Amino acid sequence: MITPDLESGVKVWHLVKNHDHGDQKEGDRGSKMVSEIYLTRLLATKGTLQKFVDDLFETLFSTVHRGSALPLAIKYMFDFLDEQADRHSIHDTDVRHTWKSNCLPLRFWVNVIKNPQFVFDIHKGSITDACLSVVAQTFMDSCSTSEHRLGKDSPSNKLLYAKDIPSYKNWVERYYADIAKLPAISDQDMNAYLAEQSRLHATEFNMLSALNEIYSYVSKYSEELIGALEQDEQARRQRLAYKVEHLINAMSIES
Repeated sequence: MITPDLESGVKVWHLVKNHDHGDQKEGDRGSKMVSEIYLTRLLATKGTLQKFVDDLFETLFSTVHRGSALPLAIKYMFDFLDEQADRHSIHDTDVRHTWKSNCLPLRFWVNVIKNPQFVFDIHKGSITDACLSVVAQTFMDSCSTSEHRLGKDSPSNKLLYAKDIPSYKNWVERYYADIAKLPAISDQDMNAYLAEQSRLHATEFNMLSALNEIYSYVSKYSEELIGALEQDEQARRQRLAYKVEHLINAMSIES
């Protein structure tokens, strides 16, 4: 808030007006709008933001509209999921689709959409949070393989983008298909990529803290991990089960 002009008695507000009463909730406009006005404003706001939502979804679900090449890690991870599905004879395309959605869009992008303050130095008010929740819900519905049956009692945030979601679903399916068609990433290229990323961000993370978190996970599931490493042929050649067991024993010794 800018300091009020005492001579004219006029208060100048910055972006939003602070509430005069402490018991009034943030974002409460003081009076309820009638449903007709609310619906009209809701549709008008959607129309204003439609291009930005479309641009966001097209950028996230496209291998060519990113402004840069698709990260190697995404291709490598999706190929790994397809390989695991083949290994376990899982031929249901919905299962493969859900795995990929849970790994990237629903695990990462929804969190960024819902919480822009993680990326930008901004304050997220309750009104902004409510609007972003609608976009995030639409994003999640677009990644789903199930049909959304809507009726007159469905919430407005579901009805608002009901006609757009089929198109967004096609974008998601096309995105996964386009990634599957890209050339496979070799282990050597992936290792080189990870080494380069580690070098670029070497001073930005606490390595000991990260290792401690990994150790907590390893010690909790030590039997399952050691058993899996003993069954894997490549892990047996590198004696990974013995190394993990030795590491757990060494870390568990009180010093």
